[in-house]
Amino acid sequence: MVQTVRIEAVARADAGKGAARATRREGLVPGVVYGAKQAATLVAFDPRDIMKELTKGGWQSHLYEVVVKDGPTERTIMREVQFHPVTDRPIHIDFQRVAPGARIRVRVPVVFLHEDTSVGIKAGGVLNVVRREVEVLAETDKVPDHFEIDLAEAKIGDSLRWSSIKDHFGARPGIVGRDFMIASIAAPTVDEDLAPVAVAAPEPAKGKGKAPAKGAAKPAAAAPAAPAKKK
Repeated sequence: MVQTVRIEAVARADAGKGAARATRREGLVPGVVYGAKQAATLVAFDPRDIMKELTKGGWQSHLYEVVVKDGPTERTIMREVQFHPVTDRPIHIDFQRVAPGARIRVRVPVVFLHEDTSVGIKAGGVLNVVRREVEVLAETDKVPDHFEIDLAEAKIGDSLRWSSIKDHFGARPGIVGRDFMIASIAAPTVDEDLAPVAVAAPEPAKGKGKAPAKGAAKPAAAAPAAPAKKK
């Protein structure tokens, strides 16, 4: 099931761009915790804790317990991260509160099993991945770390869809009413530029033939005929 990560924060009193810039000058990342019909809580985080989560990957499907110093512990999901346009470091983070039993919209990565023994891939097919993660509606306590699709029996031309996932863990697809494609086993492609090209044999020259190339030796003149003998 979904991983729950504990992350520490400190409260900040003021909202607005000026207050956020002041927080960043202190070496912290400003953020907010909102939702569940409660007032928003302004917080700030150690940037090392945030970068650790972002570099691990899968943060969009994790639950976070935001522990506010001298304040409450909020059960949340990381909803949005804003990055600096030059340094690419986080400059603001939004966390959304979640209530027990509530369904939340999250993105869950897809893992493909038995790719090395797949019937279609062993026959020369290529795994064409359309979606490496899918957006689903899932209960807070039942969000999976990942979904699995078994490729063992997949043949060339087969489509792997939402219905191909081994266990949905009670989640519903974010695209309601569609058995959308996640991947397929495509036939191998042939690069036309690398394909062998047949070359036609040159035709024999017509007519008297070509003039000898410049500088080529001229053919020897025929010897004159011997004079006839007198009778």
